[in-house]
Amino acid sequence: MAKQPTEVIPTNPNTYTKKERNYFLIGLFGQNIMYNVVASCLMYYLQFTVLIPAMTVSVIFTVARIFDAINDPIMGTIVDRTRSRFGKCVPYLRIIPIPVMIISILCYVSFGFYGDGSPAMDVGLSLWAAFTYILWGVTYTIGDIPLWGVTSLMTDSEKDRNNLLTAARVVAAIGGGIVMLSMQSLALGLGGKLTESLQINAMVGEKYGFLITAAVISLIGTVTFLFAGFGVKERIKVPPKKTNFKENLSIIVHNKPYMQILISGVLGSTKTIIAIVAMTIVTYYYASKDPIMALVYMILLGGGFFLGQFAFMLVTPALNKKISKKHLYNWSNILSIVPYALIFVAYLIDPHHLNNIGWLLGCFVLFGIAGGSNGITTVLQSQMIADCVNYEEYKSGRRPDALFFSGQTFLVKLQNGLATIFCGVAYTIVHFSDTRVAEVNAFITAGGIPRLAGEYSSFMMILFLIISIPPAIGCLLTVIPTWKYALDDKEHARILAELIERRKQNAIAQETLEVVGEVEGTAEVAPVSVEVTTPTAETPEDKTEE
Repeated sequence: MAKQPTEVIPTNPNTYTKKERNYFLIGLFGQNIMYNVVASCLMYYLQFTVLIPAMTVSVIFTVARIFDAINDPIMGTIVDRTRSRFGKCVPYLRIIPIPVMIISILCYVSFGFYGDGSPAMDVGLSLWAAFTYILWGVTYTIGDIPLWGVTSLMTDSEKDRNNLLTAARVVAAIGGGIVMLSMQSLALGLGGKLTESLQINAMVGEKYGFLITAAVISLIGTVTFLFAGFGVKERIKVPPKKTNFKENLSIIVHNKPYMQILISGVLGSTKTIIAIVAMTIVTYYYASKDPIMALVYMILLGGGFFLGQFAFMLVTPALNKKISKKHLYNWSNILSIVPYALIFVAYLIDPHHLNNIGWLLGCFVLFGIAGGSNGITTVLQSQMIADCVNYEEYKSGRRPDALFFSGQTFLVKLQNGLATIFCGVAYTIVHFSDTRVAEVNAFITAGGIPRLAGEYSSFMMILFLIISIPPAIGCLLTVIPTWKYALDDKEHARILAELIERRKQNAIAQETLEVVGEVEGTAEVAPVSVEVTTPTAETPEDKTEE
């Protein structure tokens, strides 16, 4: 593993201020709070509170995710074609947070419980869940793509850009982690209080608990999300050339390193199962729906994952100085196979007592190592996509910031969709769905502990199986497309240095024409762009780092 080349940094980097960086990070923090209000809790709410059958919920989520993922390149094209005095990304960031908040709350509005009324009511409940979730996904995308796309427009410096992306990933994980660790416990606790004070059915109280909690957290997320729209400045001038959707698809297909990243992410979809199932496994195996214990176990187990994730996100830039992005990405995934697989081994050894302190500490370590690998992969994925944007500008003169970062959101949605359908199939196989869920809920209300009950052992087993073996397989599949990644760090450093020089020459040419126009009394001067030709030197299409 060769030491990485020193980055070529412009003498006067056209880069963001500390205030702009902080406003962006605050906005990103809020956006991820809003994202996880729906992403981390809605599936649990629909399946285990409203009692919609597991397979129905999985189909809703999978269809919505795939539809939304396909929509991402379209939105990326729209953003890249946007021209305004604020730039191409910022206008969307000023508008979209409030609609996202409203629709997030609507996702937790339900009209009864599945199976309590007529078949028509059950169909209506399922259709409402599908409609609100699909609408949420489409609306969220309108803000998500510009938010990540603006990062490559805030600075000329690769070092500043990578530092911003690393900090962004950490802040995003913190915002999402806070909601993931606390929202369900808050909703269950509030639901219990409402049940007692209003003398209503426990499941009705739980439903209202989720609705109120979602509304409060969404409001907090909206206020902070707006900081990005009103505090960020786009500093990189966008080339005047615009492309349509068909041309953008061609750009994606012919950018080899970008395609490798996309395929790698799709093959690793099962790695996201651990986030999807975390609340269910804590609620039913560890806490038996006790809100306080649910919070404790989420902190102990989920905290291990997030602590490892944060720690390795922070050290990824330092590691990248010693190890290339390609090697760091590949080997972090390969090494994480072991901790994922050992989680299921632990369950097989002692299926009823993983809540003992010794096992908790062991699982904390395993989750921490798995989270560390995920942190490295997440940071590098953003940096490698930004590298691909620079490569495309170098090669064709187009700068598809929003389009390429729409690929990042495309991956997240497609991964979650595929992981969700996998979970739905697994739940259905062991009948952990609708009436059996209601049965387990009643068993817990009567004081039972599912992990100790033989009749529910298959439910507990499937939970541990799907958070360990499929993610381990996903880690292995992830590295297949990137094992011979086409854009090495040395080549990217050369490309960036040339791009910076091109931008300087373009700015000089524009200023010269403006001066000539003033002298000649010209009212308007057309924008000038330096002619870009496909490089004749070795490029990632004909050279692969060995």
